[in-house]
Amino acid sequence: MIKTTILRTKKPRLKDPILIEGLPGVGHVGKLVAEHMIEELGAKKIMEIYSPHLPPQVIVEDDGTIRLVKNELYAYKSKGKNDILILIGDHQSATNEGHYELTGVFLDIAEEFKVKRIYALGGYGVGQLVETETVLGAANNIKLVKELKGYGVEFKPNEPGGGIVGASGLLLGLGELRGIDAACLMGVTSGYLVDPKSAQAVLKVLCKVLEIEVDMAALEERASEMEKIVAKLREMEQGQMPASTDEDLRYIG
Repeated sequence: MIKTTILRTKKPRLKDPILIEGLPGVGHVGKLVAEHMIEELGAKKIMEIYSPHLPPQVIVEDDGTIRLVKNELYAYKSKGKNDILILIGDHQSATNEGHYELTGVFLDIAEEFKVKRIYALGGYGVGQLVETETVLGAANNIKLVKELKGYGVEFKPNEPGGGIVGASGLLLGLGELRGIDAACLMGVTSGYLVDPKSAQAVLKVLCKVLEIEVDMAALEERASEMEKIVAKLREMEQGQMPASTDEDLRYIG
């Protein structure tokens, strides 16, 4: 494989679709939200994207078979005014050049379906355990900033300080060049744990923005499990329990 390859399974007719990007990133926040939406909404896979810019590996399935790493696009026909496209994947690009090429591919697909708005989802890592359910935002035009503030999204000067890396950032920047409104919704998270609580905060905002309802029970359960683990970690940090324990503190998203 010497170039990005798209395999299509379906090409549905969609009504003013909005694109949601939830590729892996900080705290797997965006990935958790996007995959949860696909599961709860019953979205249908319409596309698989393979690329030499993704890590050179295969995924080993439960039955011992393998598959190439990939990105996937799902479609959901909403009862509201906008249908939804959801982009997920095993990995993001392993190279700077690849990030630009793959984002260009994503935007080509968006234009094909006449997408006028994109929401990129991610986490904002602060390097410490957090209690808040804050969602930070960034957008490629001031009108969208004002709109999202009305949904409780916070916009802070110079945050994220290092900018937004990867597809979530480039969808905003390159999307602006193509005249597509785009915003990034970032759940505040520690950055070193898979964070379903932060994902839940982002999903609540997204549901308001999209005017849809998504059952959050599964995310709430995972968030509750994570809270127990975080509590143990805090006790360890404060020296209230030994660093080694019989209970397993690992969490795999």
